[in-house]
Amino acid sequence: MGHHLATFIRWLLVPVALAGIAVLLYWLFRWIGWKKKQAMGLALVSPWIVGFLVFTLYPLGNSLYLSFTKSSIFGKTEWVGLDNYIRLFTLDIEFWPSVRITLLYALFSLPIGVIGALLVAMLLNNQIKGIGTFRTIYFLPAVLPEVAVALLWRWMFNSESGILTWLLSPILHLFGMDKPNWFGDPRFILPAFIIMSVWGIFGTNTVVFLAGLQGVPRSLYEAAEIDGANGFRKFLHITVPQISPVILLQIVMGMIGALQIFTIAMFVRPSTAAGKFMNQLVYERGFNQMHMGEASAIAWVLFLIILALTLLVFRSSPAWVYYETDMKR
Repeated sequence: MGHHLATFIRWLLVPVALAGIAVLLYWLFRWIGWKKKQAMGLALVSPWIVGFLVFTLYPLGNSLYLSFTKSSIFGKTEWVGLDNYIRLFTLDIEFWPSVRITLLYALFSLPIGVIGALLVAMLLNNQIKGIGTFRTIYFLPAVLPEVAVALLWRWMFNSESGILTWLLSPILHLFGMDKPNWFGDPRFILPAFIIMSVWGIFGTNTVVFLAGLQGVPRSLYEAAEIDGANGFRKFLHITVPQISPVILLQIVMGMIGALQIFTIAMFVRPSTAAGKFMNQLVYERGFNQMHMGEASAIAWVLFLIILALTLLVFRSSPAWVYYETDMKR
């Protein structure tokens, strides 16, 4: 009971301290001559600014510094320059396999997530009896804990009693194949994770697409029907252009999420023969082997990969993303 009370008090002190900072900043800005609205506005956003500086900007800067050092959590920090990066690209036998499996997972899971979520959203966009219930059911995966989902998939892929193994056994038996060791055989590890990525079709992704579909003017479809357009042409020439900003959002967010896969991989615990995902390698180097410098270097390489791919997607967006405001200019 005493530990819970102490934790509650500490959590209570944080908003009180932030509120105190906001009040002090307000009177400081008023004292130096700022107008009341300006002082109030900046004082109200000051908790977010403090949080950004302490929990985002400082960790980013510190990790960048650590990537150029030989450092552990409890040991001393020694500046080594580019040695960590040189070692990763030339000597580290785990780095390139981790890059490979991470990029391949993103390459295959991203189209599945985006296209699958769009198709499910189109089904849920129909006005039929009980559609609200179906929308609720399809959203449920978004509220399930990721750890529970990982353990569920681990049970489903069990090579002896898993439901997927049971379903595939007759087919495998016809070809004289043994039951697949999904997380032990390097040939099946990536396919297993790609199958698990189907889970990402449902939940938030579907809801976002559904919101975009409901924003498409019905008059456009009616005009197309008068011109004799079939369902595929309406989808290709009306639906896709109208929701292209939503597709762009889903591609960017889905790509970032796929490249940062961590929780499911950590709880499923696949064999390392096929390589560890990059976030797994960051965790292992930093907190298991206590090599924070190497872990930070891997994290920054991952960040640069995500940044480059995101910029590439945005660079290509003017060719296929339609904004209604562009047509009004």
